[in-house]
Amino acid sequence: MSEKNKSNIHTTGRIDRRNMLKMAAGTGAAAMALGSCALVEENPKTAASKGRINHSVAYWCFAEYWDVDKTCQITKQLGGKSVELVGPKDFPTLKKHGLVCALSPNGTPDPPFVKGFNNPEYHDMIITATRDTIDACAEYNFPNVIAFTGFREDIPDDVGAKNCVAGLKKIIGYAEKKKVNICMEILNSRVATEMKGHPGYQGDHTDYCIDIIKKVGSPRMKLLFDIYHAQIMDGDIISRIRQYSDYIGHYHTAGNPGRNELDDTQEINYPPIMKEIVKTGYKGYVGHEFIPTRDPLKSLTEAITLCDV
Repeated sequence: MSEKNKSNIHTTGRIDRRNMLKMAAGTGAAAMALGSCALVEENPKTAASKGRINHSVAYWCFAEYWDVDKTCQITKQLGGKSVELVGPKDFPTLKKHGLVCALSPNGTPDPPFVKGFNNPEYHDMIITATRDTIDACAEYNFPNVIAFTGFREDIPDDVGAKNCVAGLKKIIGYAEKKKVNICMEILNSRVATEMKGHPGYQGDHTDYCIDIIKKVGSPRMKLLFDIYHAQIMDGDIISRIRQYSDYIGHYHTAGNPGRNELDDTQEINYPPIMKEIVKTGYKGYVGHEFIPTRDPLKSLTEAITLCDV
């Protein structure tokens, strides 16, 4: 895939990917929608009360409506425990609200999923950035840092996997020492719409990512099992959760098709999926990473309520 085509994929659409990543790095430059702010003042009722699912909110999905501080307020009011994909600059804000960052960006230049561990040319850059983020997470006792395979860039799949294993082995010992997980994400390569798919991404199947994780061979090397992306590429979500539960360090939700609300316009049946996650004994976080198409507070409330099994 040409650099021009990559740019087209990742810089078009309703939300600019590069701006999102700047927000995730902790700039706090999000604009707030007046209607949503008014709703926040109504003190929404707690949506999570059963205590079996630890809910997290992916900040970038709501950054055009609320800044980090307001997102923390809303998350806590709804019974959530984390605001994720924000960088170390925002960690003090999360701590102020008694929240964690369940999944931290790896600190690499945007877009981070393009230049990944599958290409040795990027290893030094990624490892340095990941090490810095691991340090910040360890300081705040936050659990996970994200990782990506990267785009294929004409690298054969078997070679890309070997390169990922070699690169991750250079940093995983440090993650073990700091007691922080590295979570490699599966992303779909089928949907050619900004923020909804990533054509050219190499780690686009669950089994491919799991094979890398197994070969790294560390209890700190985990899978970021994004249910939306996995549904598009592999399906069979509950069976895969049963099969790979020991390797899963984080979950993401979103409706398919569209990566929008978890409502009756999409095909994924989330309650039984959440129940299966509970059955596996999972104690980590479930991050809600959908793009709202209507009132964001109402959509987030409904998503947390639906998944709070």
